Amino acid sequence: MTEATTRLTKLKELAGLFLKLGTVSFGGPAAHIAMMEKEIVRKRQWMTHEHFLDLMGATNLIPGPNSTEMAIHCGYQRAGRIGLWLAGFSFILPAAIITTVFAWFYKQYGALPAVEPFFYGMKPAVIAIILDAVFKFGKKSLKNWQIGLIGIAVITGALLGASDILLILIAGVTGIILFTGLEKSMKSFFPFLLLQIPATMTSYSTTKLFWVFLKIGSVLFGSGYVLFAYLDSELVQKLHWLTQQQLIDAVAVGQFTPGPVLSAATFIGYQINGLTGAIISTVGIFLPSFIFVLLLNPLIPKIRKSKVASAFLDSVNIASVALMLAVTVQMAHITLIDWKTWGIAVSGFACLYGFKNINSVWIIIGGALTGYLLSFI
Repeated sequence: MTEATTRLTKLKELAGLFLKLGTVSFGGPAAHIAMMEKEIVRKRQWMTHEHFLDLMGATNLIPGPNSTEMAIHCGYQRAGRIGLWLAGFSFILPAAIITTVFAWFYKQYGALPAVEPFFYGMKPAVIAIILDAVFKFGKKSLKNWQIGLIGIAVITGALLGASDILLILIAGVTGIILFTGLEKSMKSFFPFLLLQIPATMTSYSTTKLFWVFLKIGSVLFGSGYVLFAYLDSELVQKLHWLTQQQLIDAVAVGQFTPGPVLSAATFIGYQINGLTGAIISTVGIFLPSFIFVLLLNPLIPKIRKSKVASAFLDSVNIASVALMLAVTVQMAHITLIDWKTWGIAVSGFACLYGFKNINSVWIIIGGALTGYLLSFI
């Protein structure tokens, strides 16, 4: 097999995998990353658990949607720069298409179709998938008791409402102090000032729409609630392009469609200027992630060779796993409300634990169908 044929095969594999994941990855970034780990590390063995954890830790340090950036990282590792663009595009595309359909429906009829019965069972299935990944990640990242204490501290902070990025950075600095003896603090600069640039016009323009979403994608840390705050500030308060209710509906669509939550940008762009607006908004909000990963990915092996940077990354990795566990606890508190949802979650976890090669997609589909049927009881 020639080098060109091998490269083409890898690109086809990347496109197929991330198109599939982009179509069925419900439940938010933690669930998306759990599904990627199962497909890429355990099933296909494209990289080690350790390297996947390093990528996950690095992703938590840069702005943008974590699961999309993990897809981009994995594409880069598998097939270079072309793989980077292909994997990211393939992961985003299904969510963008599905969201555009919802956006058209919403603009035509002023409401969203009912999907709640299926999500009744899908949500506990997602919890099972995340827990399965947390156990696998935990075994690799828990290298000593000091790392364990850092993880416990991060979980505690997350459950008390502390900022994710702040917890990640504190964990990293703590690791440097504990494992290298260097009592130095790290300084980080994030371009939050971009959001303070005042809007000079409120009338619509394609360039302005692209710029709004580009700068949000360049500074966005945190959950969908942070995205909601940024979008409210820019599109509702400053530009008056959306109503508050339209924004709430847009974020809801981002939450219950598969793929990245930032697909809410597609919905918003469609409401503002149809298909053109949807495309411009989607490109604007996701483009920074590709650029950040392109710059960061080649540095990760070099970081591992540095004692200080390696200590930082080990601590960031356990913090990332701790945040996944904290998200699971919070989701479980809201989702596992009766014996039916508990049954779906426990059954899903048992299937993942007992059948090592089972595809997470079947857990999602099984949960959705079971939840739909049980909702009539």
